[in-house]
Amino acid sequence: MASLRDIKSKITSTKKTSQITKAMEMVSAAKWNRGVMNAKAFVPYMEKIQEVTAAIAMGSKGIAHPMLQSRQVKKTGYLVITSDRGLAGAYNSNVLRRVFQTIQERHKSNDEFAIIAIGRVGRDFFSKRGMNVVQEIIGVSDQPSFNDIKEIASNTVGMFADGTFDELYMYYTHYSSAITQDVTEKKLLPFSDISTTKKLTSYEFEPSAEEILEVLLPQYAESLIYGALLDSKASEHAARMTAMKNATDNAKELINSYSLIYNRARQAAITQEITEIVGGAAALE
Repeated sequence: MASLRDIKSKITSTKKTSQITKAMEMVSAAKWNRGVMNAKAFVPYMEKIQEVTAAIAMGSKGIAHPMLQSRQVKKTGYLVITSDRGLAGAYNSNVLRRVFQTIQERHKSNDEFAIIAIGRVGRDFFSKRGMNVVQEIIGVSDQPSFNDIKEIASNTVGMFADGTFDELYMYYTHYSSAITQDVTEKKLLPFSDISTTKKLTSYEFEPSAEEILEVLLPQYAESLIYGALLDSKASEHAARMTAMKNATDNAKELINSYSLIYNRARQAAITQEITEIVGGAAALE
């Protein structure tokens, strides 16, 4: 049985751990609140650019833009969004498990796919398994701006345009609530089915629909990537906040358990001492 000193040491170390996890929970809560605001603030822009793109693509007959046309798939691109750090529960593992299983089911060799990794955890996961990571970005801010990922977004869209891969899927964690985040798969390119639930507005094009789409479609694709990143960041902060809260609660339960053991051991030691004193006094009579 552990000594009183050992039990006391465990209580002290567990209390220090709970203080750390509580502080991390509070930091994540602040980041989560701002992350949700950023994600929601971007929604109106996403809806508008989708509406305009759909109006032009659906309202103009005979447009043959490469980003709107499906082609024979020789290579598939996977853009995967994870975090740079752990301690976020199953946030990273859920996404990576989904992507890994999908690749195993769809492809037989590394030549059939390419991975674009946003986040250190994802980059390390695929690299350690010898999978084909063609682009990566780490160190993205907790509250990212579009400039943080503009280069990788532009390069990703460019890789589809120049035929590096023939279709692009995006995997990220969609924020539903503080306790619910869902792994999401979205086919990003080609835009074979651009649609919107809103009533389409009639636009007049100047100079032409083709020239407008030439500029608008890459921006739309880049915006989808940025929107998914904002969504993922909100999910990451929520997952880390929940994980740290659970860790704090578990630490408190452990402290209570150790305290109960400590008190029982201390009472037993005191009782033993009293018994020895009484026994010694009785022997002297």
